[in-house]
Amino acid sequence: MTPPAASPVAAPPTPEDLVRRHTVYSCVMGSRAFGLATEGSDTDRRGVFVAPTPLFWRFEKPPTHVEGPAEEQFSWEVERFCHLALVANPNILECLHSPLVEHADATGRELLDLREAFLSRRAHLTFARYASGQRKKLEADVRQHGAPRWKHAMHLLRLLASCRDLLRTGELVIDVGADRERLLAVKRGEVSWREVERRMEALAAETDAAAARSPLPAEPDRPRVEDFLLRTRRASAH
Repeated sequence: MTPPAASPVAAPPTPEDLVRRHTVYSCVMGSRAFGLATEGSDTDRRGVFVAPTPLFWRFEKPPTHVEGPAEEQFSWEVERFCHLALVANPNILECLHSPLVEHADATGRELLDLREAFLSRRAHLTFARYASGQRKKLEADVRQHGAPRWKHAMHLLRLLASCRDLLRTGELVIDVGADRERLLAVKRGEVSWREVERRMEALAAETDAAAARSPLPAEPDRPRVEDFLLRTRRASAH
């Protein structure tokens, strides 16, 4: 008896289609979310998509992240996003706390409800490591060109203050509020590099002190996040 012919396997969606059809959360990031936008500032969009579970049954797995399809748009697949948030990646944690949410379906709202589950004292190490790398780049600019990229210097000061306040309060607030003009003065090159260095060192010391008595837990709530991910995968299997 001749076996029935196999049904043709449909081509998987393109990465751009995954973002278009399966985004569960999207927000505006960058200067607009930080309260540092000026005339001509870009609108940076970040998002999270859930790749349909059957796509993981193929040899070729769905992408962990996608650039586009719009300009200044970047999205992560939900598992990659959760992994990075659990290890306190600064960009990911800030994305979860953007005041400019553009889209959140039921899954996206549940992800937002998990914000506190991702926060831990790990942020001290990861933010500090990221800040150290950025500072080395600024110092290299000073050696080569006599001045840093002032916009990057501004954002490094913002990041250090954000980490300090997170460790002090247990809450991540990314809008700079009353610090806006002081930071924009740095961006305009109106503050000397020596003064910027002094501020960085003071913020780093304040961050170390805050970490020693932070109300944050030592580790994130990984089981709670994993439960969310498993339920999301099951729901996307059909």
